[in-house]
Amino acid sequence: MDMPDPTFPPLLKGHDVESADSAFRIACDKAATGTLGAGDVVWNRSTTRVEIAIILEPDVGLETAVQMLPLMAVALGDCLGSITPPQVGVTFLWPDMICVNGALAGQIQAAVATTDDDDAPPGWMVVGFELAHLRSPDDPEPGDVPDRTWLSEEGCADLTRSEIIESCSRHFLTWINIWKDDGFRPVHDSWMFRNEQRDQEITVEYRGEALSGSFLGLDDSGNMLLKGPDGETRALLLADYFKRFESTDE
Repeated sequence: MDMPDPTFPPLLKGHDVESADSAFRIACDKAATGTLGAGDVVWNRSTTRVEIAIILEPDVGLETAVQMLPLMAVALGDCLGSITPPQVGVTFLWPDMICVNGALAGQIQAAVATTDDDDAPPGWMVVGFELAHLRSPDDPEPGDVPDRTWLSEEGCADLTRSEIIESCSRHFLTWINIWKDDGFRPVHDSWMFRNEQRDQEITVEYRGEALSGSFLGLDDSGNMLLKGPDGETRALLLADYFKRFESTDE
């Protein structure tokens, strides 16, 4: 399928990769070597999935910078809410899953330069997403995987990859400005509005362990608050869900 390339708003610059490549991995590699920097967006030419990865250079410590993961989820949620039919419901699962009409459709991807001091700004960060768009003949039938879906199976077959990339990029910049002006609270509230797990009993993987409890929400830094069977509340750190990369010289 031939379609126009996406155009990006000011402050963002697009770099395309072939469909077989990982936009996220390439963005991380190029950020680590300094080949690409803040505002560069690596996007994938696949016509069946949508994948972008935005490189950032935070000026805040890691505990605050990791808020870009839920911020990207909120931006994607607003993007899909604005360009998909009204019957399409977009919701989130902790920490990085995107659901459409109750089934898994995508995932937020996040990575950060390894640092010895979490109070210091990381050298770079990559945040993006991968979203199932058009179901291909090689994909399973929807009835065989009821917990998965594609946008094309939810009434969005006419939506193009470039439209999604363009819209999400604009919403991402809008949310960055909100975050800079008003802090994490608006992001927190919007993320929680779309969350499926509030006050539910869940099991989540954390530091190699399966933890069960009641999902109370997010704290002021974006970490999960999980109330265990013993009645104690534990914060699961959002930073632990970021991939870590060493920065290298070219």
